[in-house]
This record gives sequence, structure tokens and C-alpha cells, in this order.
Amino acid sequence: MITAIAITKNEEANIARCLRSVQWADEIIVVDAESTDRTAEIARSLNAKVIVRPWEGFAKQKEFAFRQASHDWIFSIDADEEVTPELREEIRTVITAPHPLNGYEVPRRSFFLGKWIRYGGWYPGYQLRLFRAAQARMNHRPVHEGFLVEGIKGVLRSDLNHYTYNSIHQYIEKMNDYSSLDVLNKLSTGRVIRWYHFLLNPLSAFLRMFVSLKGWKDGMEGFLLAYYSAVHTLAIFAKCWEYQSAQRQGGVLPPVTPEAVAE
Repeated sequence: MITAIAITKNEEANIARCLRSVQWADEIIVVDAESTDRTAEIARSLNAKVIVRPWEGFAKQKEFAFRQASHDWIFSIDADEEVTPELREEIRTVITAPHPLNGYEVPRRSFFLGKWIRYGGWYPGYQLRLFRAAQARMNHRPVHEGFLVEGIKGVLRSDLNHYTYNSIHQYIEKMNDYSSLDVLNKLSTGRVIRWYHFLLNPLSAFLRMFVSLKGWKDGMEGFLLAYYSAVHTLAIFAKCWEYQSAQRQGGVLPPVTPEAVAE
């Protein structure tokens, strides 16, 4: 009835928790991007069908996993996520209902440095994760990729746990990757980067997250997330400027393709 799908690369620290939370699925498929740690081994030990495939970007990896599923319903989960018992039961209920919808968004409860982040736009952070295979397709954005579903969608009440970053080092490392992917979206607008973008846009990002979205209520963790949101925004504009400058001068362009950034 339902297939759980995940994509991985060097996720041995997370994959066991993730896959244990979807053991109720009729099928578990993991598409692994040639991990050099024990990710694939752990996944196989937890009843997952593991398919090793070179990394081609988030969207292409997820679409490939989706195409391998043999059941009518799909639940897409990331390696750093966990289905709560309440969500498991709610999923079972809706997919066996007489007239289920084509897809369902789930609220995502994200943790940063071990703390549940309730403000700053992080919660409930609805994600489309449960859907009918016949009604879904991938959107192929370079970052924050996801599935699109035709027809009527619903919203579930129970949370999907999301364990984001355990350290500032890990957060900064990922921020560098994601800002490079976000460059593609920014460049597609055709906007020429000016000096004032480096000042105004990061400031706006900080104020929106910390003040408008009440990130201050999350304490120091909320401040750090708002601060690094500003840094992330600055990095995007700086990398766009670097790319546009190299393009004007006929130099070597920085790598900003999805394939250049590994998960």
C-alpha cells in the first residue's frame, strides 16, 4: 500500500533513527549516493532496499527513488527526520479511509542544537510528504526541491521530527552548500547585484526572522538562526556577484550546479 523513500550520502549518524520510524511501511527504498561510511549497511539491516547511484542533485535523486516505488502511496522522508508514533497512526488512518485525498502536508518540528525551534518561521513548516504516486511529480528546483501533487491536498496534525544541526560547524558547512544552490534561483531573475544588496538584504533577513517572526522567543538559538540567516543571504548575493563578475570578464565560473553540491 505504501512505500517510504529516502536519499542518502554519509548519513550513518541519522539513518537508523529515520528508518526505524518507517518500519510500518510496506516497502522502504533508500537511494544512496556512494556513501563512504556505513549508511548503506545500516539501511540494509533495517529492511531497506538500497540502490547505489552517483550523486546528481537532490531533485534527481529523489525522483529516481520515487520511480522505484511499487506501491500506490509514497511517504518521502529525509535521513535527518523521524516519523513520530502519532504521525504513523494518522498516516495509516488517512490512506485507508474510504475517500482519501491525493496528498497530505505534515507539520515539521525542527530541532537546532538540540532545541525545538518554535518561532522564526520554522514551525510548523508544513511539508508535502505523503501522496499518491499516480498524482505526483518532482518540481526540480535546485534547492528546497519537493514533489507536486495534482488535485486536492490535505493537512495532517501530527508532527514529523527534523533534527537539523548538532553544531555551529555543521550548520555553517551546510549553509555554504545551500547558498551555492540558491545562487541558481537568484541568477535566473536576471538581477544585477549592486553593493547595497550586501547591506540591505541581510539586514532584512535578520529583522524578518528575529523580530517579525518572533525568533527572539527561541532565546540564543533563535538569535543565532536569525544571524546566520543574514549571513546566508549575504553569501548568496556575494556568490551571485562573483559569478556575474567572472562571466563579464570571461573567466572560470564558480560551480553552482546541483550536481556540484553533495548532500
